[in-house]
Amino acid sequence: MIPSSAVPRLILASGSAYRRDLLGRLRLPFEAIAPHVDETPLAGEAPDATALRLARAKAGAIALRHPGALVIGSDQVATLDGAQIGKPGDHARALAQLRTMRGREVVFHTALCLWDGRAADPAAAAQVENVQVFVRFRDLPDAELDAYLRIEQPYDCAGSAKNEGLGIALIERIDSSDPTALTGLPLIALTGMLRRAGVAFFGV
Repeated sequence: MIPSSAVPRLILASGSAYRRDLLGRLRLPFEAIAPHVDETPLAGEAPDATALRLARAKAGAIALRHPGALVIGSDQVATLDGAQIGKPGDHARALAQLRTMRGREVVFHTALCLWDGRAADPAAAAQVENVQVFVRFRDLPDAELDAYLRIEQPYDCAGSAKNEGLGIALIERIDSSDPTALTGLPLIALTGMLRRAGVAFFGV
C-alpha cells in the first residue's frame, strides 16, 4: 500500500461495487461517494457523448463538494446497432436483451474522467477519455440464457452479463485496448491520467 501522504485525497464518484473492486487493484487509498447524477440520455445524444458527459458530471459533482481532491468519474453505455442498451432491472428484460444480442456484436462505451481539484484553471481540471469495447455474444438457446440469468442475476448490468463472472461463458470474443473497461472502470486509461496528475504507484 502506498502511504496516504504520497497522493492527494482520492475519491471514486460511484456507488458501484464493481468499480470499487477495480480501483482497489491499484492499492491507492480512496473513498467512494455516490454522486447521485441523473443518468438519462439527452434527446438525440450519441452514446459516446452520453457516457462522456455523465462521467464528467459525476466527477464534477463530487469535486464541487470536496475541493482539492482527485475525483474519478466513470459511466458506461452499451449499444447494439447504435441504439443504447440500459440496465435490465429484472429477469424478463434481461432475457429479452440476451435474446436480442445473441450472435451479434455489442459496443460498450466506458467513459472516464479524472477531475483534479488542485488545478488553478477550472477549465483544465478534467481529463476525459472514452474506451470502447467490442463484445460478440455467442448464439445460445433460450434455455441457456434463462439458466444463466437465474444463477447470476445480473440485472444491474447493461447488457445483462457479468464478464467478470459466469457471464464470460456467453461471450465469444472481446476486443479492447483496456480489458478492465468492460467491467466499468478502464484502469489502463486511469493509471495514465493519475500519473499525469502526479500520482506514483510504486512509492518512487
